[in-house]
Parts: sequence; structure tokens; C-alpha cells
Amino acid sequence: MSSWDDDESAAEAATTDVELLKRAWRNEKAAPEILRFDSLLVSRVREQIQLLEETLDDFADSGVDDLVVSLYQMDLDRTLFLLRSYLRLRLQKIEKYTMHISRSDGILSQLSPQERRFAKSCAEIMEKHLEQSVLSKLPYGYDSVTRQSLSSTEDDMVPEPQLDTFVFCKTKSDVGAFQLDDIGEEVVDLVADDLYVLRYKSIKGLVEGGRIDLI
Repeated sequence: MSSWDDDESAAEAATTDVELLKRAWRNEKAAPEILRFDSLLVSRVREQIQLLEETLDDFADSGVDDLVVSLYQMDLDRTLFLLRSYLRLRLQKIEKYTMHISRSDGILSQLSPQERRFAKSCAEIMEKHLEQSVLSKLPYGYDSVTRQSLSSTEDDMVPEPQLDTFVFCKTKSDVGAFQLDDIGEEVVDLVADDLYVLRYKSIKGLVEGGRIDLI
């Protein structure tokens, strides 16, 4: 294992699940596409929420100081807010790019089982609605949900995330000289804890690998 991997593992171990969830929430909020669902993190956070709720119930029966109760309640409220907001952001992206997501096995594999069912259900409802309200009234050749006409060579009616969007990001460690394009004309030296404004498409792999955070 490399020294970078060792440092990263140590840093992750010292980071609380709530902080990890906050990082996942920021990345999801800033990314133009839906990111991989962190099922292990969400499971741990849900367990933490359950533990906090049980602790508060015990406090109610044991006469614990009100200040202590309020601190635990604040911790619970903060965690609930982050989790709900994280899940809501993902559902909004699924609704926005329903057809694109439901037609890509690669993207579907990044969703939770519940999100996959939601995406497929949204796609089915949308197709049925468009068929009944619009497409059935159009001439043959122009009645496709995904293509403008039979002459189209691709699904040009399906909205997709704009991966060329510029995003603010912060490096978590030294990446070094990093190539931003396919031909090597754009190279940037990514230094630990520095802020950058870069095309999401160029750093997509670094975001997925946890080496850069979006802000």
C-alpha cells in the first residue's frame, strides 16, 4: 500500500460518520451527475440516528439535565437533516434525468435498490404520460419518447447531465501534475488543500476516488 493510501486511511478513520456524510452531501450537491450511493455510510448513520433516539428516550425517563438533552437533540437534528438532504438531492437528480438514468446499467448500478426502483417507476410513468398526452397524436416517425424522429441516430430527446460544467473543488492530498484533457495540452499541478475551479468532466475520476472534494 502506498504512503498516500496509508495517510488517506488514517484520515478516514479519524473522521466521524457525520463529517463523511457532510462531505458526501457537498459532493452530491455540487456534482452535475448523480454519484455512487454510499450504502455503508448511510447504514452507519441510520444506526447512529437510532442510537441517539433511544438515548433521548432513556433521558426522558431518568431526569437528565436539560442542557445535556438539548445537546443530544441538536446532534440528532443535525444528522437527520444531513441524511434527508443527501437523499433528497439524489431523488431530485433521478427525477431530472429519469430517462438517461433508467437506460444506463452503469448508472443504475450506482444507485441504492430503493433508488433503482424509483428511477424505473419514474421512467415508466413518464413514458405512459407522454404516450397518452402527446406521442399518440403525432405522425409515425415522430412518436418516440427518446428521439426526435426515425432519422435520429441517438437519443436526442433525453436530457443528460452537463459534465463540462465548471465546479469549485479542493484537493485532499498532493495529486501532482494532472492532465485535464485527452491530448495533454492542459496540465495543472494539484496541491493538497488548494482550491480550484475546473471542469467536472476532467476531475470526475478524482472525485469518485475520493482525492478531491467538491465545494
